[in-house]
Amino acid sequence: MPELMSKPKLRWACRRGMLELDILLAPFVEDGYDALSLEQKQVFEQLLASDDPDLFAWFMGHGKAANPAIQSLVETIVRRVRV
Repeated sequence: MPELMSKPKLRWACRRGMLELDILLAPFVEDGYDALSLEQKQVFEQLLASDDPDLFAWFMGHGKAANPAIQSLVETIVRRVRV
């Protein structure tokens, strides 16, 4: 099993080319990441490897990730923002 990114590396990976994504991802790493299961943390790293236009479409509800685990995590992050 691959080793997970450290928190500093996650913070860096959350710095994207779109402010909208920064606003969603950076706070999630600080406030929600630690509560994820090991599998969800691995999925989060997969999500971070996605292209910004795809992430933007998923988070804005203009499309869905082909990977159901990634889509589930996107929905989890969006729910946290709406609360």
